Amino acid sequence: MKPNPWFPLRRVVIGLAVLLAAAAAAPSSRQAPAREDADRFRAKVDAISQHAEKPAAAALVTRITEAELNAYLAYDAKAHLPAGLAEPRIIVLPSLDLSGTATVDLDAVRQQRQSRGWLDPLNYLSGTLAVAVVGRLDATNGQARFSLRSAKVGGVPVPKVVVQELVTYYSKTEANPRGMSLDDPYPLPARIREIDIRLGEAFVKQ
Repeated sequence: MKPNPWFPLRRVVIGLAVLLAAAAAAPSSRQAPAREDADRFRAKVDAISQHAEKPAAAALVTRITEAELNAYLAYDAKAHLPAGLAEPRIIVLPSLDLSGTATVDLDAVRQQRQSRGWLDPLNYLSGTLAVAVVGRLDATNGQARFSLRSAKVGGVPVPKVVVQELVTYYSKTEANPRGMSLDDPYPLPARIREIDIRLGEAFVKQ
């Protein structure tokens, strides 16, 4: 089977959605995602992946809009999201921090991990709850790092450890059973050197 040329970047997009897992409702003033935006996103990711397979030559800069990314998450990412994570949405705030939205099944997370005693905050969270996360993504020199600013579960502020537990659960694989760490940088795929985030858009530089 021929490999999907945009799978590596798709993993980064879904990984970012996991890092920003939340379930706050999107502002009513924002329009529903359009299928055409999702198609444009996929075409742009195809171009990014194909450029990475060519010998390094001229730089390529690809503009991806917030609408395109969220349309992809709404239409095409559903089949690839881990169980218990739904309706992810990413918004660029005026500060250029990122705000993410999704629904999270906290029961599934808690059942798959060992309790750390009565001080463990996840012991007091259950059901599918709203989790809101805001943070800054810095992506330069082929590496990306996410800096958490704040997080809420069901509208109540929670410590960083709760977000890390969610990230660990949703990002762990057989090759990486510990999952992703909020504090660790991770390499960008497809020879991407930088992601320049601006209000309502981002420029992917290879």
